[in-house]
Amino acid sequence: MTVAARGISKRFGGTLALDDVSVELRAGEVHAFVGENGAGKSTLGKIVAGIYLPDGGHVEVDGQEVDRWDPGAAQAGGVAMVAQELALVPDLTVAKNVFLGIEDHRGGVLRSNLLHRFEALEQQIQFGLDPEAHVRDLSIAQQQKVEIMRALARDARVIVMDEPTSSLSSTETALLHSLIARLCEQGRTVVYVSHFLDAVLQVSDRITVLRDGQHVLTGDVQDMTKDGVVEAMLGRTLEAVYPERTGRAATADPVLRLDGLSTETGVVDVSLQVRAGEIVGLLGLVGSGRSEIARAIFGADRRTGGTVHLDGRQLPQRWTITDAIGAGIALVPESRHHDGLLLDRSVRENVSLAALSTFASRGVLHRGREREAVDRYMQDLQMRPLRTDLSVAGFSGGNQQKALLGKWMINEPKLIILDEPTRGVDVGAKRTIYQAISDMAARGMAVLLISSEHEEVLGLAHRAYLISQGRTVDEVDPESVTADEVVRALFTIEGEEPRT
Repeated sequence: MTVAARGISKRFGGTLALDDVSVELRAGEVHAFVGENGAGKSTLGKIVAGIYLPDGGHVEVDGQEVDRWDPGAAQAGGVAMVAQELALVPDLTVAKNVFLGIEDHRGGVLRSNLLHRFEALEQQIQFGLDPEAHVRDLSIAQQQKVEIMRALARDARVIVMDEPTSSLSSTETALLHSLIARLCEQGRTVVYVSHFLDAVLQVSDRITVLRDGQHVLTGDVQDMTKDGVVEAMLGRTLEAVYPERTGRAATADPVLRLDGLSTETGVVDVSLQVRAGEIVGLLGLVGSGRSEIARAIFGADRRTGGTVHLDGRQLPQRWTITDAIGAGIALVPESRHHDGLLLDRSVRENVSLAALSTFASRGVLHRGREREAVDRYMQDLQMRPLRTDLSVAGFSGGNQQKALLGKWMINEPKLIILDEPTRGVDVGAKRTIYQAISDMAARGMAVLLISSEHEEVLGLAHRAYLISQGRTVDEVDPESVTADEVVRALFTIEGEEPRT
């Protein structure tokens, strides 16, 4: 089965997301779409999958033009999508989500053989999911696996995967890449939309580069280099990835100090400290407890033991999110969609939400002051386009992440916790966010940084702690250790050999 998009154009309001883009997908290949956030790669993937109707151009299947390529026609034609924004039913089990809409009926009666069908699919994929677990109880990485299984359950011949590894560990990513290789051996086509260029170059057969909604190039992966792809994406070479580290007062009193912290959510024994003007990283494998540490400091998870000190003052055991915000603590959460942003509200409303008292007097909100402050922060973060009156849902993932960052920066907190601050963000937007993080420390904020990309922590942090099974197990100097050494140390601590 071959699918082609010819002369595709797509507008969202006044924004031209795709401008006369053409691409051909061959049977049995992995075809990657890459570009900066806002370049149009996800939009093109959604048009291939029938999610969006193009404003211009058309889709062809096996050389024949399709009159109306919508989700129903795409599914009937053997095309499925694993979207970055997961679309699962949280109150249903894993198995029921996987087979939702394609349940087995006989004589109008629903047959109860879901578990047998799930086990047969699981033997092929080996994701290790519990078919009877409820989706609401799964991590983001596990939910992403459910989405992939749902596409495969429909026997799709073309599968569009939008940022499929953004929430997966290195081991899980390797497993997914092996699965993709097996799918292609069966003659299926995988469209791989991603900002992880190393993974793209490793797994793809061909790459299409988009920039500002236009097609830049399509070529065989063996003819491309990472530097060449980056230059095509940006229209320029990318100079230094990480900004120069700011100086810090190594002898200053800590803004944050944890001693023996434990929680109901798996934190067992965590001790660490962060000083003003210092970026401190948490390095750990998926499930190590890094996010749970952040949530406990912010008052989102209940503490069961240990102490937390802020500016030398011990925080009470009953500590809420409202208390944390009032004390000058901010948290940029791992999931911008579930925990960070109100997607149906404007950028301005989202960014000012945690600082409304700053722009109000006697209960009246001063819109002019609010708009001026939000626009200033979003301009510093290079939001494109700078239209803070528009719904945040209409912006690219990178711009949404900038809005989430601005939401907490606008308060100028004394401590900011960043949990996966560049998740789903391209190389150009990453550089902007890295600079913003460095600037926060330069202004005297204490920064606690969590990232599954260990190079990110090592490139930005002054110090870093190794986290394993809810415990702090070591402290490392980011300038004296490599990402490979960190991964090997973490696997050794957990008693497992790292997979390459």
